Parts: sequence; structure tokens; C-alpha cells
Amino acid sequence: MDSLEVEHSLKVEHDGRVVTVRLHRPHVRNALNSALLTELLGVLRPLDKEPAVGCVLLTGSGEVFSAGADIREMAGRTAVELAAEDYFGAWEEFADLRTPKIAAVNGLALGGGCELAMMCDLVIAGESAVFGQPEIRLGVIPGIGGTQRLTRLVGRAKAMDLVLTGRSMDAREAEGCGLVSRVVPDDRVLTEALEAAATIASYSRTAVTAALDCVDRALETGLRDGIRFERRVFHALFATEDQKEGMTAFLEKRPPHFMGR
Repeated sequence: MDSLEVEHSLKVEHDGRVVTVRLHRPHVRNALNSALLTELLGVLRPLDKEPAVGCVLLTGSGEVFSAGADIREMAGRTAVELAAEDYFGAWEEFADLRTPKIAAVNGLALGGGCELAMMCDLVIAGESAVFGQPEIRLGVIPGIGGTQRLTRLVGRAKAMDLVLTGRSMDAREAEGCGLVSRVVPDDRVLTEALEAAATIASYSRTAVTAALDCVDRALETGLRDGIRFERRVFHALFATEDQKEGMTAFLEKRPPHFMGR
């Protein structure tokens, strides 16, 4: 496994077709700031176009995923300044990356940390993980998509509870309401996440990307239009070499060798 440290805010490891990105600001519980986002996009932007990368795993250093956005960076800012630079807007580029993203969460995932986890496609959490949007306690609201993604994932009633009271929920509650994909023992979080990432990375990247698009479309359109979109994508995949390889390998009772085309 090759490792590269990026300006002390991230640690990046390459293991086959899986890239692990570790938030590394332990002195502030991996708080998210503009410099970290710039580094994160600088690492992932080129990898998103790299056929050899099949999955990105995002986790935190120490016993915390991320305790939220860096309050010190924004406390003195004005509304005019934030609007002029569209503060937080660049996080949507991370959300829009087409390479599958898995969040491996131990400990706190609060505020921006919870929002970052929700931008990922799977969330694998340890039993000690804690999720929440406590921004109301600071006189503001979530600003990196929290009110929107949380409501779509857990429903209006639960989102209102979390956003308006600022309370946190444990991993089991988060799993029960649809925020977390699976809960595992704390000492198994990274192992389980890496296994899931390796499994996803072993499949046709073309098919995986199509699956991501279809599942995301389900949150943005009606059932009839979503089914029509899914069917068109299904048809289109029969123009790929990976479809031919996958079905031929199945009939020949051998493992497929996908090329992403």
C-alpha cells in the first residue's frame, strides 16, 4: 500500500483500485476548512477520471470522523463575504464525483462531518459513531446540504428533530432511519469499509457509475420517470464490452475480467 501525506490535512493511500483518504487534522478533531477542501479536491479530481481507481474510501484520523466545519475560520466573516465567494459551494464538487465514495465513520460525525458522510454513497459506521446537525446551537443552520440530504435520507420528522433540537443520534438510530448503510464493531469499521470498496472496485466501472446515477435519480424524480430512466440505462449497457464479458463469464462459470468499457 502506497501512502502520501498531503500538507498535513489529508493522508492518502492507494491499494489496488481503492484510494483511502484520511482527514488528518487531529488537533481540531478533523474539522473541515477551506484548505482541506482544496486539498481534497486536488487529490480526488484527477482520480475521478482515472480508470484504474474503482472506489474512494473516506475516513478520519484518530477516533473521530469529523466534528464539523472549522468555526474559527468562519466566525468573523460577514454575510456579504460568504455570499460573494459562495462559501461552502465548492463542497458540491466532492458530492458530484462519479467514483463511488464510502464513508468509514468512527466517533463523531457532526455538522459538516455528518454532511460530508451524507455526500458519500455508503456509510459504514462503528458502534460508537455519533451523527448530528448541531448548527442551531450556534445561531445558524446546516450549510453544506444538511437540511436537504438529511431530509431525503431520514424523512421530514426525523430531520426536523435533529436540525431544530441540535441533538445527536447514535449509529443504531442512524442505521434505523436510513442515514447509515451498516453498523459494525468499532475495530472492524475500516476493514469492512475496505472490503466493500474492493468489492465495488472489482466490478465494471461503467455499470457502477450507471447504478449510482439511477439510485440518485430515484431521489429526484417520480417513480414512472425513474423507471423509464433506469430501463434506458439498462439498455445502453448492452453496448459495453463489460456487459458481454460479465454475461459470458457467468455462462462459462468463471470470474469476469472487467475493463471499464
